[in-house]
Amino acid sequence: MSEQDEQAGTPLRRELPEEVPAGAAGGEVPRATPGTAPGAGAGAALTGRQRLADGLWPPRFSRAQLIVALLLFGLGFGLAVQVASNSDSDSALRGARQEDLVRILDELDDRTQRLEDEKQGLEKQRQELENSSDQAEEARKQTAEKERQLGILAGTVAAQGPGITITVDDTKGTVEADMLLDAIQELRAAGAEAIQVNGVRVVAGTYLTDSGKGVEVDGNKIGTPYRFKVIGKPQDLEPALNIPGGVVQTLEKEQATVAVERSDKIVVDALRAAKRPDYARSSSR
Repeated sequence: MSEQDEQAGTPLRRELPEEVPAGAAGGEVPRATPGTAPGAGAGAALTGRQRLADGLWPPRFSRAQLIVALLLFGLGFGLAVQVASNSDSDSALRGARQEDLVRILDELDDRTQRLEDEKQGLEKQRQELENSSDQAEEARKQTAEKERQLGILAGTVAAQGPGITITVDDTKGTVEADMLLDAIQELRAAGAEAIQVNGVRVVAGTYLTDSGKGVEVDGNKIGTPYRFKVIGKPQDLEPALNIPGGVVQTLEKEQATVAVERSDKIVVDALRAAKRPDYARSSSR
């Protein structure tokens, strides 16, 4: 306060400047940027953690990304199912003993050898036909032999030879048609040339169905015990039935009794009437 003011007797007031709200100079109060912490200054830069949080939540998916995700899920599910099925199919071999695995390998080798022998036999027939001086007579001879073989396969002629007999005693009534069909398929794969089940000749078109407490073979009802007469190499037929997880083991799980016997002479005398096809005709000229 100056001496003049004091002399004038006028009290001196010092006016303090009013507080100006922040941002008043610009005319507007700036809004907080999304993602900034409460109380942060206007225009403050986002931290790396805040930018990461903003990018992850809420999630944003495009249509293409959803389609790709569904495809990947389906692919993964399919692979899982395939792995599971392969594990189930290999479980029997994985738990088999060493001698059982050796037996299975021997069976595969025997099947390969049978196919090789058949191939060599066909090649021999071709060479004989080509080298024969009387090709017409040789052709008639081979035709007669082929007719006899086809008659055995078709069940129109009786047959005899080495093989095995199989007796399945099903006292519990638990054996079903598909189990007997598996036995027939396994015997065919092992080289069986003629099969007869309870007086019914088994041919290429044979079918089996369940019928009450028994089984029907080509419409003919048969009952327990089921007896198979099989012509073929006994050393191949019997091991094929006894492989781990094979026919004998499956039937025994159903509480059936299975007996397999080898024989030097098996007679298959059940015959099938020759059926002429209604529509199929030979295409040879």
